[in-house]
Amino acid sequence: MSSLLINESFETYYLSLYADRWEGLRKSLLEERPAFAFSEGLCVPYFLDYASVLAARSVRLPSSPAGSSSLSEPSSPAEPSSPAEPCTVLDACAAPGGKSLVIASALPPGFSLLSNELSADRRRRLSDALDKHLDSETREQVRVSGFDAAAQGRRKSEHGRYAAILLDAPCSSEAHVLKDGRALAAWTPARPRFLARRQWALLSSAFLLLTAGGSLVYATCALTHEENDGVARRLLEKYGPAATLDRPDFAEGEATEFGRIILPDNSGIGPMYVARFRKVF
Repeated sequence: MSSLLINESFETYYLSLYADRWEGLRKSLLEERPAFAFSEGLCVPYFLDYASVLAARSVRLPSSPAGSSSLSEPSSPAEPSSPAEPCTVLDACAAPGGKSLVIASALPPGFSLLSNELSADRRRRLSDALDKHLDSETREQVRVSGFDAAAQGRRKSEHGRYAAILLDAPCSSEAHVLKDGRALAAWTPARPRFLARRQWALLSSAFLLLTAGGSLVYATCALTHEENDGVARRLLEKYGPAATLDRPDFAEGEATEFGRIILPDNSGIGPMYVARFRKVF
């Protein structure tokens, strides 16, 4: 491997996390793998990593006053919370749009999806993806917005607005860093710490935006405990009995303290970390 694609600090950091596993994991992150053609409920397939499908399908929607249903399972048609205010799902950091498409394809009648993306350029690509892949009826159930999801929780008028939330947070994305010489050269151990602070701001805000009884899925494509279980732990510690753990249903990957992580060295998909919570009150 070219010396231009080696950052000793990066190697030392991830070797400390994964020990003897790191060499094989690193190799799997660099491999090109065929994308999954997701087509359920779409006009044309959308290609993405299957681990992203599993993360999006982990979102639970209230299907009746008695319970909830996962997007990965068939459910009976759900009624909106009231005729004037349909139940809304929030995809808080939605670009490029794959997870929004997975959610939109399974929305029950009476539900809507708000696909949010702060970046204007990424928001345009998100809108294009929704327009291309959704039929007109489903597209009408989906709106696009551009607010700062980390700051939205400070607005009390927004608290309790969403029936379910997917937060696929910006993260270290080591698979991308390894394939980008400039990103790898710029990497320092401060990067995961900085991103974990941003992720915590996003997750804490999302919890405030969630209605009582609602489902919150936190996902990253990061490898670090600091950005994954470390952030999940903060939510449970801060909100105590108001936040309960609701582990993902899928079997792929391996269990962590608070969720599951799918790694490509033993799954052929990912990386993807998923933790799920329920807001009690």
